[in-house]
Amino acid sequence: MIDNNNNTMKGNGMNNIVVRVEKSGNRFNAFDADGVKYTSQITTGARKKAYEKGMALEQRVNKSGKTYWWAVPMAEYERTTQPVFETSVDVPQEHTEVLNFIHNSYSLKPKGLMMNELKWKYLIRSAVRGKNILMTGPAGCGKTMAAKSLVNALDRPDFYFNMGSTQDPRATLIGNVHFDKAKGTYFSESLFVKAIQTPNAVILLDELSRAHPDAWNILMTVLDQGQRYLRLDEANGQETINVAEGVTFVATANIGNEYTSTRVMDKALMDRFTIVEMDVLDDKQETELLSYMFPHVDVSDLIAVAEIANTSRVESNSEAGKISTAISTRSSVEMAGLLFDGFGIDEAAQVCVYPQFSDDGGVDSERTYIKQLVQKYVSDGSDDDLFNVEDIDDESDDDF
Repeated sequence: MIDNNNNTMKGNGMNNIVVRVEKSGNRFNAFDADGVKYTSQITTGARKKAYEKGMALEQRVNKSGKTYWWAVPMAEYERTTQPVFETSVDVPQEHTEVLNFIHNSYSLKPKGLMMNELKWKYLIRSAVRGKNILMTGPAGCGKTMAAKSLVNALDRPDFYFNMGSTQDPRATLIGNVHFDKAKGTYFSESLFVKAIQTPNAVILLDELSRAHPDAWNILMTVLDQGQRYLRLDEANGQETINVAEGVTFVATANIGNEYTSTRVMDKALMDRFTIVEMDVLDDKQETELLSYMFPHVDVSDLIAVAEIANTSRVESNSEAGKISTAISTRSSVEMAGLLFDGFGIDEAAQVCVYPQFSDDGGVDSERTYIKQLVQKYVSDGSDDDLFNVEDIDDESDDDF
């Protein structure tokens, strides 16, 4: 027990104030979830000890009416930060209303999301009908942005879980058992448990293809339209949590051999989703996107960035392509951002494009190809014959 009044615990009354400790220089400050500062109310030793152990502090009152601070798991603080959602969302019920909502929804798509009208309507329809949606496509093509745009368009309570960074699937999706001297052993439910019990919620499962297989196993019954429940413990007779009415799951995944840290997704898991495949942008679409995001950048520079990216995609998809991967839209946006901040195209490429390509092989390396591609646009951008083998040979001969 951490007691700033030097009292031993005589009761376990609680007033529900839980704080976390942050270190600033040599000082350990304590704040609650609303940002209210409690530093002066807690001894330095108590704050330091809690910080070093990665624990939160909970204010309690003993039988004498005096307060003291008790170290508790950080999960107790995180529970106080979880938002309370309104669940009285006006969801269309009548078939005619649903049709009107779906087919008049394209105006809800943000301009920054490059997605054709048919796919956007399909995405909206899947969500309105309570389908599980799997957004697929190459890295940096806008899958997560599309999922978040869907949430905003429906104006529903939403929850976000990055499955690729989940180290302990059971703790993330179900919860943890904790021990406290005052409370004894108790179970702390995860945010995911609360999410699936929120009617009409949209739950985003980002990077599902990078998730641990244990996470997939837990999600099987949750995603299955015929089951829709989460079992808190695998033992027979243990409590199960039913998925609330209208909950929609939206997942994103990278599928393909080039994504080395992804896993081959279980076919049974994929069958639980309606798949929406994101399109790879062409140079005109990419220019439109970059112009929308960076209207103050010279349009000729944005066209150059878009064409560089598009050329890399065409080349990487060619059977005899000189590169194995392409410049993503995410990288194009980063390049355009650097142009906005006063960098040149060649400088932007040096820091956010070249490192993505191997320099193995000298003049025949993937990085050499990309450098030459960029240089054509840095010079005048007018030469269609981007790669002249004789020129490369002449350049290599000059080195000897």
